[in-house]
Amino acid sequence: MFDRFGMITLTRFSKVGGIVDELLAGRFVASRCTRCGARSFPPRADCSECRSGEFEFVEISRRARLLSYTTIHAAPTGFEDQVPYTLGVVELEAGGRAMACYGETLPVDSELGTPVSVVPCVRGKGDGLRAYYTLERREEEADG
Repeated sequence: MFDRFGMITLTRFSKVGGIVDELLAGRFVASRCTRCGARSFPPRADCSECRSGEFEFVEISRRARLLSYTTIHAAPTGFEDQVPYTLGVVELEAGGRAMACYGETLPVDSELGTPVSVVPCVRGKGDGLRAYYTLERREEEADG
C-alpha cells in the first residue's frame, strides 16, 4: 500500500507503509517505539534511541510553524502540471519537521513563523489513489 503515498512514488515496500492507511483515514501520525517509547516524525521503522524495530503509529497534533519555503518553477518529473507550487518546511509542535506543498488556504506570501496545520489529503480513485499532506492556514482558536 506504500505505493499510494505522495503524488508519485518509487517506493513499493516499507516497514512504515501503514502510514498510508492512517492518511487515508484522515489521521496525522508519528511512530512510537513499543520498547522505549521514543516518538519520531517522520515515522521511523527502527528506533533512533534503542534500535528496536518494533513500533506503533500514534496520532499527533497537526499544529506547526512555518520555518522555510520555496516556490518551484521548474518541476521534476511527475509535477510538471503543478508549477508553480510552493513547498514549506515546518516545525511540528509534537516534535519533528515536515515538508509539504502549500494547500489552498495558505497564502504564498506567508511570513516565517506563521502558524499552520498539516492536513492529510486523498486524491484520485482506484489505482490512481494517493495519500499525502498539505500545509494549510491555521486558525489558532479552531485548531486546539
